[in-house]
Parts: sequence; structure tokens; C-alpha cells
Amino acid sequence: MERCSSEVVRSQLDRILSSEGFARNDRLSGFLKFVVEQELSDCGDQLKESVIGVEVFGRPPDYDVRQDSVVRTEAGKLRARLAKYYAAEGAAGQVVIELPKGGYRPVFLRSETPPEAGGLADPKKRWSAPPWAMVAVAGVVVSLAAAGWWRFQRQAPPIPIAVLPLTNLSQDPADDYFADGLTGEIIRNLSIIDGLAVRSQTSSFVFKGKQQNVRDAGKRLNAEYILEGSVLRSGTQLRINAQLVRVRDDFSLWSGRYDRELTDVLAIQDEISRGIVNGLRLKLGQGRRRYETSAEAYDLYLRARALQIQHGWPGFDQSIGPLEEAIAKDPSFAPAYAGLAMAYATRSGQFRLDIPDEVRKLRAAVEQAIRLDP
Repeated sequence: MERCSSEVVRSQLDRILSSEGFARNDRLSGFLKFVVEQELSDCGDQLKESVIGVEVFGRPPDYDVRQDSVVRTEAGKLRARLAKYYAAEGAAGQVVIELPKGGYRPVFLRSETPPEAGGLADPKKRWSAPPWAMVAVAGVVVSLAAAGWWRFQRQAPPIPIAVLPLTNLSQDPADDYFADGLTGEIIRNLSIIDGLAVRSQTSSFVFKGKQQNVRDAGKRLNAEYILEGSVLRSGTQLRINAQLVRVRDDFSLWSGRYDRELTDVLAIQDEISRGIVNGLRLKLGQGRRRYETSAEAYDLYLRARALQIQHGWPGFDQSIGPLEEAIAKDPSFAPAYAGLAMAYATRSGQFRLDIPDEVRKLRAAVEQAIRLDP
């Protein structure tokens, strides 16, 4: 076997994820996609059991891998499912994606056995087609070639970017939650933009409260671009500074300063996303919704997000109260329901609770979030 390019690997990954064994299994599909993308982004050395537990299976940052074997268990299932795929519908594939035992870094190898191309390799089975059929086949080939070119263009490697924790410039440390929650929301907003590979908040918040050199942070996070900034909140007034820096030469591609009312915080987030997209010459993905809610509801939501970011699984439990208050103030704010569902999911895995009741609450929150924003 020989090694193959990232474009070929991603094409094979798409085929695996759409296969019968993976299409309806979100856990294994998410696991496989995460480790493959990390390896293709040269972050394979970060594929530790604890990282996968947090990023793929929603475990809190401080969970104990010795007591929680979810990653090891799912890795075994993933290896078995991949073996089954390559033994059946993937047997003729040109690329083999493996997850070797004893680790979580995938291996990409090109098969030495070429596909049979539908049985046309046997010269005894060749046939002479009429001219009209050959024209039709030629048309199909041209169409497929064009589609393949478009797919290749669309699957250009994503740009690795990290958002460093926004600095709280307020004299009141109690406002830290606002800066932390806002950082988490910016990460979430950027994560749904095609073309960006956004480093997780777990990785980014390692730099919270530290004097950070952009080049050092970029190297540690394996990011080509860094978004940094600050927040100053005074009563109902808000000042946010943000800057997008290219790591390799410390060059500022874009910067924005926003002096607004607190009620404009959602619009500011949207403008920051657009500034980054324009700075990197990307296209803003469709299907993104501009949320509008009250300052009180959003403040409660940011408090909950900060608890989830800062305090691990106890924070998820503590975030339920603020999220329920936010929903009470604005029953149409979908992100609050999504955050509540995540809190119930995490809490049910850490506490001795009435699991069926937790699942019922989780399902209700999920369904409401999707109903409000599919």
C-alpha cells in the first residue's frame, strides 16, 4: 500500500459516512470524522483519549478516563464497523482508513488492488455500443468530471483558526462570565462556517488569564489565524475590541471596535463573524440564523455558558438554573434550549439521578430547540 492525499481521504470518508453501517450511527460517524479531520489538519498528536472524550462524546474537561471507558469502548466498535465496511461494500475502495489498536490516530493507505469498475475489466465481457449510447456515456463522463472538479474545489482544506479568551477589562472580576460566555459564543458562531476549522473552547481556554504571544498560541493550537480581543462592560454600555491576526507574520488582517448598547451584543457577534469571513475571503454559509432576544435573557444565557466552560461537569449542573430563567424570559431563544439539552446530557452521565426523567427533559429541550431553529 501507499499513502494518499487529503482530498482522496476526505472523498473516501464521505463514502464511509454515507454507508449503511455509519449513516444512522451518529456516535461512530462523529468519532470517525473527528479523528480523520484532526489527522488531516496535522493535529493527530493531540488525539488523546481525554480530548476525544470531551470533543466527541461531550465529557467534561476534567473527566477521569480511568473510570469512564466511553472512548475505548467506542473505538473498539469503530474498528469493527470499519472492518465490516471494507469486507463488504467498501471492498473495492481505493483508500483504506484504519484506526490501529493501541491509539486513536487514523492511518490512510491506498489499496494496491484496483476496483473492478463494474466488471468491465474482463475483455471477454466487453461489448460494442451503438453511437447514440457512446454520446450519452460521453455526456455523463463530462458531467461527472465537472461535478468532481466542483467537489474538489468545495473540499479545499479548512483554515485552522483559534479564538483566544476575550479579556475582561472591567474592574469587577464578576464580569468574567460575560467575557467567557461571549468567547464561547463566537467560537460556536465560527464553527458553523464552511471553510473554517475552529479550535475547541477547551483548547482555547488554556490561555485564559495568561499573557499570550500570538505566534506561541498559534503554534500550540496549530492554528494559522488567531482572533483576540477584549470586553468592557459598564452598566448598559458595552465596548468590544476584536482583531484577527495571521500567526506566521503577526499581521492583522481585520480589526473591529464596537461601542454599543448591551442589547446589541448579538449583532456585534454577527459583525465579528462577517469581518473574519471577509478577511479570509470566505463565503458565509447559508442557514445561519440571526438571533434576537432580550438583554436579560442573553445575560443569563452567557452566565450558563461560562459555567459550562469554566467548571466542567459541575458547571453543566449549575447552568440549568440560569438556562431555565433565560427560557422563562424568552421562550423563543433556541440556543438556550440547546444549552439546556447539553446540560441534561452531561448531568445524567455524572450523577445518580432518575435517568428516564433526565432523558425526557433532554428530549423535550432538543425537540424545542429544533422546532425553533431547524
